[in-house]
Amino acid sequence: MRHVSNLPYAIKEEEDVRIPMPDGIQLSARVWRPTSSDNEPVPAVLEYIPYRKRDLTSVRDSLHHPYIAGHGYACVRVDLRGTGDSEGVLKDEYLEQEQADAEAVLAWLAEQPWCDGGTGMMGISWGAFAALQVAARQPPSLRAIVIASFTDDRHADDMHYMGGAMLSDNLAEAGTMFAYATCPPDPAVVGDRWREMWHERLENTGPWVLPWLRHQRRDDYWRHASVSEDYQAVQCPVLASSGWADGYSNAVTRLLGHLDVPRKGLIGPWSHKFPHLGEPGPAIGYLQEVVRWWDHWLKGLDNGVMDGPMLHTWMQDSMPPSTAYEERPGRWVAEPTWPSPYIRPVRYPLTRHRIGTPGEADGEGGDAAAGGGDTAAGDGTTGGGAVGAGTVGDGAAMTVRSPLSVGQFAGKWASYNAPPDLPYDQREEDGGSLVFETEPLTERLEILGSPTVELDLAADRPVAMVAARLSDVSPEGAATRVTYGLLNITRRESTENPQPLEPGARCRATVQLNGVAQAFPPGHRVRLSLSTSYWPLAWPPPEPAMLSVYEGTSTLTLPVRPTEEPDEVVANPFEEPESTPPLKATRLTAAEGRWEVKRDMVGYRAELEIVKDQGLVHFDEIGLDVGRRAYERYTSVADDFTSATGESTWTMRFRRADWDVRVVTCTRLSCDERDFFVDATLDGYEGERRVFSRTWNETVPRDLL
Repeated sequence: MRHVSNLPYAIKEEEDVRIPMPDGIQLSARVWRPTSSDNEPVPAVLEYIPYRKRDLTSVRDSLHHPYIAGHGYACVRVDLRGTGDSEGVLKDEYLEQEQADAEAVLAWLAEQPWCDGGTGMMGISWGAFAALQVAARQPPSLRAIVIASFTDDRHADDMHYMGGAMLSDNLAEAGTMFAYATCPPDPAVVGDRWREMWHERLENTGPWVLPWLRHQRRDDYWRHASVSEDYQAVQCPVLASSGWADGYSNAVTRLLGHLDVPRKGLIGPWSHKFPHLGEPGPAIGYLQEVVRWWDHWLKGLDNGVMDGPMLHTWMQDSMPPSTAYEERPGRWVAEPTWPSPYIRPVRYPLTRHRIGTPGEADGEGGDAAAGGGDTAAGDGTTGGGAVGAGTVGDGAAMTVRSPLSVGQFAGKWASYNAPPDLPYDQREEDGGSLVFETEPLTERLEILGSPTVELDLAADRPVAMVAARLSDVSPEGAATRVTYGLLNITRRESTENPQPLEPGARCRATVQLNGVAQAFPPGHRVRLSLSTSYWPLAWPPPEPAMLSVYEGTSTLTLPVRPTEEPDEVVANPFEEPESTPPLKATRLTAAEGRWEVKRDMVGYRAELEIVKDQGLVHFDEIGLDVGRRAYERYTSVADDFTSATGESTWTMRFRRADWDVRVVTCTRLSCDERDFFVDATLDGYEGERRVFSRTWNETVPRDLL
């Protein structure tokens, strides 16, 4: 990262600007803007999130907001109602109040004497959600947005549910927000009111997992703020990005395919990071791209920002399995439009533990592009049985009933790289899975898009799930997971109106895997693995189910991209990453990251323990020490699916010489065959004295989940 200070505009910073809401609540904003904007108004760019601008995001904010401001913009970072130094209470994500507040903030910005009346919104994760959702409300001043790591569909493709199966991040991220929403404001900003404001939050905020757990179907709760309900509501230009190691790898291409506005897409090898901070690398000069976007859409400069392809993405080369990568080798590829005119869906029949000879998705002819060719089958065994390519079988059934241990090496739904949280070698997972595999590829195979698995199946229980994993298998046998997808089979036809399965009855179900760009080299194999559990990434069904998959009539479809470039493509279309220098912060205690899988071979207890402790950090400018510690634990016993238990505990600390406050939250989720059980605690401390404590014990019925 190159840090630059010599920017086109000298800037000023206002640390705490109060923005009034229609109901009298005031939100706290930090503003960076050109000093010349006192006399020469500029467009305003808003980032709107709940993660505490004064301390927790201050170092990150210092990298990009002064940079953009130094190119001629008023950058405004606002704490949501009920967070940081803003007044009020935050009870849940993306509520109507939150979006109405955002519209009020934009209207206020447009009226400021230093603003020329035009605004943009930008952000990653929550900030990107907010920008996209507010864009769909069409506030009059909003001219363009820049978003990273987001979704357009809150139920089908977010941290809560995937394919109707509940993700463990539904608990983990609920624990995160339970902690953030109950932190105090800073007395140095709000004065003696801090304690009153803090207790208002403590008394009016509950475990966030409860509303998320009470809406197990796609209903109006999830439809609200899901832009996929009406893509045409978005009427401003969109620059969208994400990373293949992120949980939000799908929404960029969906927006490119569905929006009817000027739009550009960018997908790198990154985890849940801004592209200029991208891990795994290579990171790129994202802020330069953002400035070009704003220059065109907010200032009207004719800079060619819409020239060239609609989508740039990183085609990842093969790598051995690892829980973290510093760099992902590969190359930038470009698509003129999306859907791409060059990518062909190639369908492969699934025969007895084999991925058979590929054929066109429309059923016409064959295609050896994937390297399967028409080579005779091999006789080796891996996981579920024989491997190799072969012809379509006679429709016989292959069965799988996975142990609850399948999924312990799955990594996180979204990689945050702290601690390393990518999936590890899949061979142990494959031991409890139904495995299909090609012969060694005879030529390079590249895919770009979302693979799908169409299954002709039957289950012996009314509720069952399937996890489908696509892996790159090296000649030495190591299996690197490339992508995966989940399906709660009761939701195979409708997530709004699921139906119990009729035990033993055949049905068809489609599993969509997450989008990816991946190259498989010659000599490697493509492996598809199916399992009936994927714990703890996804919550297991009420009881183990035996799944029968019928060969020949079940298929894998890959989005195959030509390995030669159809048009002349710039080898590296981006500059080196740069930003303004980071705000100074001093580490007082060491950070700790731990990701451990433990197994007790006497009591058959399995445990995944995750520690993300940021240590104690001193923020020099404001004389504040801040500590954050997250602890997650997921346990189960043998193959008792009702023994699955998850726990998320957070400790947040804020300390000065005359002020020492802690918030400790704990959310525990367990189950039996009929119900989920939520047990949660919230404790607030001043020094060593506990000044607030509350406990929740709630039961939520399982709804075919």
